[in-house]
Amino acid sequence: MSLLLLKDSSLHKAPYYFLLDLCLADVVRSAVCFPFVMASIGGDSTWPYSALICKIVAFMSVLFCFHVAFLLFCVSVTRYMAIAHHRFYYKRMNLCTCVAVICMVWTLSVAMAFPPVFDVGTYKFISEEEQCIFEHRYVKANDTLGFMLMLAVIVGTTHVVYIKMLCFVYDHRKMKPAQLVPAISQNWTFHGPGATGQAAANWIAGFGRGPTPPTLVGIRQASHLGNRRLLVLDEFKMEKRIGKMYYMITLTFLILWAPYISACYLRIFVRGAPVPQLYLTAAVWMSFAQAGANPIISFLFNKELRVRLRACFPCCLGTQTPMEPYCVI
Repeated sequence: MSLLLLKDSSLHKAPYYFLLDLCLADVVRSAVCFPFVMASIGGDSTWPYSALICKIVAFMSVLFCFHVAFLLFCVSVTRYMAIAHHRFYYKRMNLCTCVAVICMVWTLSVAMAFPPVFDVGTYKFISEEEQCIFEHRYVKANDTLGFMLMLAVIVGTTHVVYIKMLCFVYDHRKMKPAQLVPAISQNWTFHGPGATGQAAANWIAGFGRGPTPPTLVGIRQASHLGNRRLLVLDEFKMEKRIGKMYYMITLTFLILWAPYISACYLRIFVRGAPVPQLYLTAAVWMSFAQAGANPIISFLFNKELRVRLRACFPCCLGTQTPMEPYCVI
C-alpha cells in the first residue's frame, strides 16, 4: 500500500497523504511492538529485557494508538469539508496543509503518550496481556481515567462528524432538480425562458459567433487557471467513495479496539475486576490486527486504488488476458 501511494503520482492528493501516514505508522508499530510481544510469549509471559526497553515499547504502543485516533478525526473533518465546502477544500488542502495537519497529529499523540515517561501514570509489563503497556489503575488513583476518556472523546467526535456529513448528503439528495424550459429559437436568435443557457451551450459547442456570452464571462478564463469551484457529479462520487473508505477504517478501528478498551474501563471503575484471560488475549491480538486491516479495507472500498494497483503492479495480480488488435472488415 505504502509503495503504491509513493510510486503513483496520480495518488499524490490530500486524502492519500493521510492514508500514507496511517500505513507507515501501522508498519512502524508492527515492526517495533509485535516482536517484543512474541518474545514475551516465548518467555512464558515474562519480560526478558530491561525496564527501559519496556518503557520505550509501551510509549511507542500508546503513541501509535493515539496517532490513529487523532488522524482519523482530522480526516473526518477534511472529508466533511470536501463534501460540504468543496471550494474552500480545493483551494486550501494542498501538500503543505496536509504536512501541517500530520505534524499536528504527531505532536498531540506525543503529548498524550509522554507523561507516563515522567511517572504520570505507569508504563510496565502486564503479564496477563503479555506486553508492555500503560497500566490501567482504579479510578481513585486517577492518572488513568483521563487518557481513556480522551481516546473515547476523539473516537466519538469522529463519528459525529461522519453523521453530520451523512445528513448533509441526505438533505441535498432531497433537493428537487431544476426544471429546464427549452428556449424558443427563431433564426438562431434565442429568447424566452432558458435563452441565456441555450446561447451559452451553442457557443461552447462551436456554433456561436461574436463575443463570449455574458453567462460564460470569467468561466473559460478560470478553467485555464485551474480554479475549479463546484463539486461536479464525478468529483462528488469520488469524494463520497473516499469518505466511505475512511469511515470503514474508523469503524474497524473502533470494533477491533473496543474489547481491549472495555477491559481497561472495567479495571478503572471496578477494583480488582476479574477479566478472563482468553478474553484479554483475544482483545490484545485484535488491537494488533487493526494495522493489517487498514490496507484491505482501503482496496475493498476504493476503486481508484484497485485501478492504480493494476496499473503499477500488474505482476502482482496474476496473468491477464492479452488484448489483441483487430480490424473490422
